[in-house]
Amino acid sequence: MAVIFYLSSEPEPLPELTAAVWDKALHFLEFAGLAVLLGRAFRGEGIARRHAFLAAVCIASLYAASDEMHQIWVPGRDAGVRDWFAGSLGAIGGAGLYVAAVGFAGRRRP
Repeated sequence: MAVIFYLSSEPEPLPELTAAVWDKALHFLEFAGLAVLLGRAFRGEGIARRHAFLAAVCIASLYAASDEMHQIWVPGRDAGVRDWFAGSLGAIGGAGLYVAAVGFAGRRRP
């Protein structure tokens, strides 16, 4: 979350990357990564996979919304509903991938 906040505070973060990659894909990937980490944290606390998925998606999506609100006050940046939507889709994808991997790994154990 701190890395996302830092990059969102920059007027033009990672210009070489943002010039080469569609910004919605970057939003998707950054919040997918956050959701994976959140899902792992919740599973580490013993929370069931379904609840870990929901909590990770909700928190990452809310953070994506707060990230967009934060960018209103950064010179050269603006808030966008499409950016929030891309981040939220990334959260769903990242959390889903993580809990599916945990479930698959659990089934493979003898």
